[in-house]
Amino acid sequence: MLSRIKDLATNIAPRLIEIRRHIHSHPELSGQEYQTAAFVAGVLSSSGLHVQEGVGKTGVIGELQGTGEDKRILAIRTDMDALPIQERSGLEFASRTEGIMHACGHDVHTTVGLGTAMILAQIAEEISGKVRFLFQPAEEIAKGASWMVADGAMDKVSGILGIHVFPSIPAGSIGVRYGALTAAADDLEIVIMGESGHGARPHEAIDAIWIASQVITTLQQAISRTQNPLRPVVLSIGKINGGRAPNVIADKVQLLGTVRSLHPETRANLPNWIEKIVASVCNCYGAKYQVNYRQGVPSVQNDYFLTQLLQSSAEEAWGSDRVQVLPEPSLGAEDFSVYLEHSPGTMFRLGVGFKDRVINYPLHHPQFEIDESAIITGVVTMAYTAYRYWQQVS
Repeated sequence: MLSRIKDLATNIAPRLIEIRRHIHSHPELSGQEYQTAAFVAGVLSSSGLHVQEGVGKTGVIGELQGTGEDKRILAIRTDMDALPIQERSGLEFASRTEGIMHACGHDVHTTVGLGTAMILAQIAEEISGKVRFLFQPAEEIAKGASWMVADGAMDKVSGILGIHVFPSIPAGSIGVRYGALTAAADDLEIVIMGESGHGARPHEAIDAIWIASQVITTLQQAISRTQNPLRPVVLSIGKINGGRAPNVIADKVQLLGTVRSLHPETRANLPNWIEKIVASVCNCYGAKYQVNYRQGVPSVQNDYFLTQLLQSSAEEAWGSDRVQVLPEPSLGAEDFSVYLEHSPGTMFRLGVGFKDRVINYPLHHPQFEIDESAIITGVVTMAYTAYRYWQQVS
């Protein structure tokens, strides 16, 4: 069957390159993937899948029913949205939309999903259950997965597979990770409220800007001395709003940031830990405060069995030297984790780096580019893993 899947992938390879370049040239932002969704639905329909549009606002579901009597559903998730970045790749098929670019590889993800659907549709007689393809919007704003789940995308799903490109791995190889793959990502707002006064008489005021600086410094210092270094926490303040004039002491400062963590127990304690530190600093200097901590997406925790299945499938397809077991997780975030609250699953890293280049630009870079030969690696890996899922899962 592996040989058949590889032959099918080779046959559709030119079409997949066309698909990827079309999607890359016409990027759409989160929640606005109307053209992309319509294009995806058309490809799925022409491949014989049952298609449902408007799932999770602008998402698409394609379902393929195998010939067996197994009632389980294997989901395959890919995302479709682009980023508000002006492309500077110089590619012939670069973005035609000003200020929007597929700088995170979601055009590749979508193409791999479509290619997998095209292949599995041709070997449906070998599939004993149902495959549900989820083409998700709005991953970049971490909302699309929740929208899809709310519309029933994960109903009765028994397992789910996901993919993400990785420019630091060369094309032709993949990376798998057991356990934590990405971090939980939470939003933090801290408001410091002091008392305004003249810049020449700071002792008569309560300087919210200075106190905010103490809060930031204390939080960073406290991480290194109160948090378990084997359970990392990253707290970054990315935006500060405050003050009205150079000679007026600010009475209010807003701090906005992100908090990343890998372990659920650590994450659960972070809101109280942050508030205690903020309260301690503010109480010292007579300021008031507000801490608003909003949980975002949880950490992606890959299921052991499905990761093992994917790894062995990829090793059989490409050889063990082209399958890396990633030693460390990423502190980036992925709302694939939302699906994992409803079913076990695993996400793998698809190498897209050029082997002969000194620089492979990172994700979210305006010159990000991929080696398109990686598309077939992703399609074969995904399709063969799905095939073996039905052969081995009981």
